[in-house]
Amino acid sequence: MSPNIIKAYRSPLTFYALSLFIPWGFWFLSGYISHLTPSASYLQWLVGIFSFAGLVAPVLIAISFIMPDQRLRNDLLGRIFNFNRIKPHYLLVTVFLMLVSILLAQAISLFFGYSADQFQFRGGYTFSSGVFPVWFMLLAAPLLEELAWHSYGTDCLRSRYNLFTASVIFAVFWAFWHFPLSFIKDYYHSNLVEEGLLYSLNFVVSLIPFVIILNWLYYKTERNILLPVIFHITAGFFNEIFATHPISKVIQTGLLLVFSVFLLLHNKTMFFQRLPIPSQTFKSI
Repeated sequence: MSPNIIKAYRSPLTFYALSLFIPWGFWFLSGYISHLTPSASYLQWLVGIFSFAGLVAPVLIAISFIMPDQRLRNDLLGRIFNFNRIKPHYLLVTVFLMLVSILLAQAISLFFGYSADQFQFRGGYTFSSGVFPVWFMLLAAPLLEELAWHSYGTDCLRSRYNLFTASVIFAVFWAFWHFPLSFIKDYYHSNLVEEGLLYSLNFVVSLIPFVIILNWLYYKTERNILLPVIFHITAGFFNEIFATHPISKVIQTGLLLVFSVFLLLHNKTMFFQRLPIPSQTFKSI
């Protein structure tokens, strides 16, 4: 990783302000329309269009910041097709960590009296996504989000803060970014609110270890964007396919927190030193 190119991502305040308020505008409007009665088909289409527009907005904002600068354009192209540092253990974590963590969380929940039926395939989804199939949103949302956050968003924070601070700042931002989705009828986040405060808070807390793990993968593979996309997709997919009790997702957050602490302790230079970062950063796990 070149500290010089990271320093070229220099507009975090503008990027994050636009990436927050533009999606919020679309999503609050979508939430309002979703509760109108009667729920005519054209209203459902408006909900879907405005919801998707909010999701796409940060990608377009990131592109608008990158395209005028040739260094950033070249850097982005190089990172999309950079597979040199994808060692097998990074790939294994990317593909299987969320599966292992949810299965282990469900197993732990058995000791607290929760049902083994959680290990059955759900045969459906816990939420709807309007006019778009849920499977499509489970693919599109992680792809679009990571194309925004890991094309420009993460590096513009990293240019000013150490990686741990940047990760925590982004996790807090991400929690606020999702907030209007809780007002869109039958969407995942609105269903979380209906399940209770514990599960809404769990979603917020879970973003901290999730972002730390994402950024560990990102910087360990020389800022490869593909691995964060895949990891994000697996998080949504594996947490949907089983009949998981909500309390198991709370346990999963605890497990991911333990794993993220392990990463922090074994990568102190990477997470806690400001740029420039010496070359030995990438020698630990």
